[in-house]
Amino acid sequence: MTMTDKKWKVGIVGATGMVGQRLILLLHKHPWFSLTVLAASGRSAGKSYQEAAGYRWFMNEPMPDMVKDKTVLDGEKDVAAIAAQADFIFCAVEMDKDALRALEESYAKAECPVFSNNSAHRWTPDVPMIIPELNPDHAEVIAQQRRRLGAERGFIAVKSNCSLQSYLPPLWPLHERYGMTKALACTYQAISGAGKTFGTWPEMADNVIPLIKGEEDKSEREPLKIWGKVTPEGVIPAQGPSITSQCIRVPVTDGHLAAVFASFEKKPAIEEIKDIWAGFDGLPQRLSLPTAPKRFLRYFDEEDRPQTRLDRDLEGGMAISIGRLRPDSQYDIKFVCLSHNTLRGAAGGNVLMAELLCSQGYIPQA
Repeated sequence: MTMTDKKWKVGIVGATGMVGQRLILLLHKHPWFSLTVLAASGRSAGKSYQEAAGYRWFMNEPMPDMVKDKTVLDGEKDVAAIAAQADFIFCAVEMDKDALRALEESYAKAECPVFSNNSAHRWTPDVPMIIPELNPDHAEVIAQQRRRLGAERGFIAVKSNCSLQSYLPPLWPLHERYGMTKALACTYQAISGAGKTFGTWPEMADNVIPLIKGEEDKSEREPLKIWGKVTPEGVIPAQGPSITSQCIRVPVTDGHLAAVFASFEKKPAIEEIKDIWAGFDGLPQRLSLPTAPKRFLRYFDEEDRPQTRLDRDLEGGMAISIGRLRPDSQYDIKFVCLSHNTLRGAAGGNVLMAELLCSQGYIPQA
C-alpha cells in the first residue's frame, strides 16, 4: 500500500478564524488529508460551522459545502473526542499563551499530533519550528519531546512567524555559501496578518501603522532557532548572523513585502546570487509534496517587481518572489522579496509541514 492509498484524518482547532478558514480551503480537496472535525471556542461549540462562521467568512472563495453542516466542537473541553476523530490537528486558536501551551500539550499527550500556527511553543527547545525547505532535519527533536510528554505518537510542531518567511528563504542559501554576518529587514505587512479585513479594520484604509507589537522581536530571534542545531538538549539556536528589523502595517489585504540588506564574510557576485536562487529547492520539492511550489524562489528581472497584488499568489501563494537585487553602499547587497502571509506564512506553510512529516513517517495512519 502506498502512502496515499488511505487518507489521514485531520481536525482544525480554531476553525472559525482567518487562518482556520484558509486551512479549510486548503484541506477540503486535499489528496492526502480528509477533514473530519472542526473545533473552536466555547461560544461556537454546538453550532453548525455555517452558523458559527458564516457571518464572518473572510475568504474570497465560497465556504465549501462539506463543512457547512459540521458541528463545531469545543477545542478546550472536547480534546478526547477531537483526538479520537483525527490522526492529527492544525491549531490556529487564539488564547493566552500559557493556556495555549497547556492545550497543545494536552492534544499531544492524547496521542494527537499538533501542527501549530501559534507562537506559544516556538521557544520550547524540543518543539521543532520548521520551514520545510530550510530545516526539515529539526523534526528529529520530536523523539525528545515525546519522551518528555510521555507520548508515543503525539507531538507538537510549529511554524515560524509570517513576518520572516519572505526574507529568510532567500537568505538561507546565501548564508550557507557565503557566511552572512548581518542583515536588516524592513517588512511591510498586510492587514490579514492581524486577522483583519478592511471591513473589520476601517482605520487601516489610507493609513500606515509603524508598529506591530512583538513582531520585530520574532523577526530577529526566530531565524536563529531555524538556523540552530538539534542537540540532546533540544534545538539550540544559532548565535548569528545578527538580524535587525522594522515591521510596519500597510493597507493591503494579503502579502508581506520585505526590503532586505545583507553583508557576508565573502561578498557574492550579483549574477551568482541569481543562479543560487534559481537552483535552490528543498526536500518538499524533491518529494513532490502536494502543497510544495515547484519553484520555491522566483526572481523577477523587471525593476518594479515583485508587487504585492501581482505576485502574492505565485504558485498557489507558496512561492517566494524576489526582485531589485543590487549592491548597497552600507551592506554588500539589497533586494526586495514577497510572500503570501496567510498561505506560505500561515495555513499553507502548516499544511506543507504536515505533508513533510507524514511523508517521513512521523504520523502513522490509524
